[in-house]
This record gives sequence, structure tokens and C-alpha cells, in this order.
Amino acid sequence: MDALVKVDNIPVKSLDDMTPREIVDALDRYVIGQDDAKKTIAIAIRNRVRRKRLPENMRDEVSPKNILMIGSTGIGKTEIARRISKLANAPFIKVEATKYTEVGYVGRDVESMVRDLMASAISLVREEMAKSKESEVEARVEERLLDLLLPNVKRDADEATIDTREKFRDMLRRGVFDNKEVDMAVSAPKANVNIMGGGSMEDIQQAMNSLSSMFSGASSSKLRKISIKRAREIIKEEEMDKVIDNDKAIDEARERTQEMGIIFIDEIDKVASRGQSNNADVSREGVQRDILPIVEGTKVSTKWGVIDTTNILFIAAGAFSFAKPSDHIPELQGRFPLRVELHDLTSEEFYRILTEPQNAITKQYKALLSTEGVDIVFEDEALREVSNIAYEVNQTNDNIGARRLYTVMEKLLEELAFSADQLNGQTITITKNYVQERLHNIVEDQDLTRYIL
Repeated sequence: MDALVKVDNIPVKSLDDMTPREIVDALDRYVIGQDDAKKTIAIAIRNRVRRKRLPENMRDEVSPKNILMIGSTGIGKTEIARRISKLANAPFIKVEATKYTEVGYVGRDVESMVRDLMASAISLVREEMAKSKESEVEARVEERLLDLLLPNVKRDADEATIDTREKFRDMLRRGVFDNKEVDMAVSAPKANVNIMGGGSMEDIQQAMNSLSSMFSGASSSKLRKISIKRAREIIKEEEMDKVIDNDKAIDEARERTQEMGIIFIDEIDKVASRGQSNNADVSREGVQRDILPIVEGTKVSTKWGVIDTTNILFIAAGAFSFAKPSDHIPELQGRFPLRVELHDLTSEEFYRILTEPQNAITKQYKALLSTEGVDIVFEDEALREVSNIAYEVNQTNDNIGARRLYTVMEKLLEELAFSADQLNGQTITITKNYVQERLHNIVEDQDLTRYIL
């Protein structure tokens, strides 16, 4: 039987069980158009699963085919990667190439992306382990909370004590004591003082601070007055640490990072040199050369051990408005053999974005205003008019893709959002005429559009 996971509370197959077609279908729920990009991503993801099923001698010969996505801003590059990360039971991080600088300069070194990926993997594994022990942990948390509420009463002392404890248990479960304050010894956060396994300068600084606190004899716990609600959170964290095998979690996280990790590098075009020999271009090329060994496959030291990046999948993306993929150094170009161009969005695709996805912006606004007791109904013609206006503004000004819809919709519903508290219980219908009245200035006044994203 295929394993099921929930993505935004919708049951779907685990990514390991999904065919490329099913992966594309899952992406279609949130990303409109860009079929070529979704198909390429789906094949790359499925090939990772296929690789795991190969004999060991063949598996080592098969490496991921990294992907370069090319297209203007706001057309779905990041959203595709973000949705894949939700589907994948695999470590995933999104980084921006512009945050990194060449070794020797002030800024983040490129190896930190691998450390961030490993940290993400540990969080993922710990969360899974915690979920499997959830009932056991909840039982322990409840008993400790009852001890705080009944500090002078021993557990199971006599029948009357048991009866009192059970009554308190029922009230605790109903949230009666959530705001009640109790005295609780709160431990200082545990710090990892391992600086021998590698790590960033921030990791080393944190470790040195922890060592300093230990040798100075700083108190590890302190009595504080806190609410039962907050006490529950603290106790749950402590009990989770007791039931989770940290060494096992690290080993599992390391394997997932090395075999199934995905790093999405956005704005890769911003580190492309443009054939000029100024200092900025030299620095950009330096960043590319620093990224190259990580993408090719190297060993990166982290505070959790050494991570081999050979089988990590890299997905790079950029608008390439002022640079071309060929402006990257040849070695880096060769490490992204799969290239897919995403097209600019049409008026029809804007309309589909407003109506089809699970998280459509129209559904978001309806939900937001419903909290004030206002029901909004969008007529089909009105949504098509919004789509046409967004498309037209993109054509006559900077093209920012689907992000234009957020600005247009915000302008359209600005007055309703402001006066929603006075419209409680009313149903407001958004018609084509209403859209034209509210948005005609955006199209007609070119000076106004300069102030709109």
C-alpha cells in the first residue's frame, strides 16, 4: 500500500511512491502553467528514487542532473521548488546566491549552505521521531503538569488523591488552567560545544560562549513563575529530548542530506560576470568558483560530521535580465546540464491563478474578510478584467509576473478591507464595473504605475 503524507492538509502519496506524472499533478494544484519546468523537475526527483533502487556498484556511478531554471521574476520558479520541498520527505533549503561572497571577504561562505541543509535535515528527522513518540510524550507532559498544579500531593497516595488528580486532569485537558501561573525550574538552553567537527564562525563563537558559561559556574536552571500553557511547551521540549536518540537522528539526517538533499540557489544570475574586468565581476567570478566544488561534489565539515555533496541535487534559478547563462564560468555551466526556460505569464494564466490553485489569492481575501462577517463574491467577468489589467500593466511597465496580482487585488479591495467592520453580515459582489472603477487609474496613469510593484 502506498504511503500517504499530507501537504497543506491534503493527503498525497509519499514522493518516493509518486511517478513523474503524479508529481506534476501535485504541482498543478498550486503552480499554473510552466509545464516544461514541472516536467523536468519531476523527472529529476524521480531519478533520485530510481537511483536508490540500483545495485550498489551502479548506484555510485549515477549522480544527480542539476537544473537551471531561467525566467523573469514572479513566474513560478521559487514556488515550484517550495512545493517540491513540501512533497519531498527530504532535506530542502532555499538560498540566494547574492548572500555569498568569495573566500577572504566579509560575508557567508558558500559551504554554509550545506551546513544549513544538514540542520534542516536534523529538524526534519527529529520531528518525525517526535511524532512517533507523541502519545508517550503527551502522557509524560500531562503528569508533570499535574505535579506542578498539585505540588504537595503525591501521585497515587490514596483514593481521594487519585480522584482529585483525575479531576484536575480533565480540567487541564479542557484548557481551564492554561493561564494559571506556577513556579517551575527552567533549565538554560543546551548548547553544542563541539568545535572539532567543523562549522561556521558563528558555530564556533556560540560554542566558545557556551564553554565560557560552563567554566564560569553559571547556573543551569532558574525558578520562574510561568503559565501552564508555557510550561507545557517547555516540558514537551524536555521530554522530546529524552525520547529522541540524538546520535541516531544525526546519522539518519546525514544520510538523507547526502542521498536526497535538495539545495535551491536563487538569483544565480546575479553572480554572473559580464565580460568586464572590474572588481565587482572579479568578486562574482570568485563566488562561482567557490560554489563549483560543492556542486561538483566535495566533503564539507560541519559540527555534525563531514557531509559529502556528490549526490545532493542543486536547482539554480535566475531571471537573467542583464546577464546570460553563458556569462557564468564554463565549469559551472557544465554542472547544470538540464536547462528549462519559464515563459512570461499570459492574461489567461493570470485568470487561472486567481481561480484554480488551493491557495488562490481570491480565496485568501474571501477568508480574511469572512473573519469580519463580510462575504465577497467574485463574478467571473470581474476576475477576467483583473487578469487583463494585471497583464497590461506588466506589459507597459516592469514585468513582475504573478506578483502583480497581489498589488492589483490589494488596490481593488482596499476600501472594503478598510470598512469591513462596518459591513458585518453583508454580501459584496465584485463586478466588472466595480473593477474598472477601482483600477482604471492604474492603467491610464503611467506615473501612478511607477509606484506600484
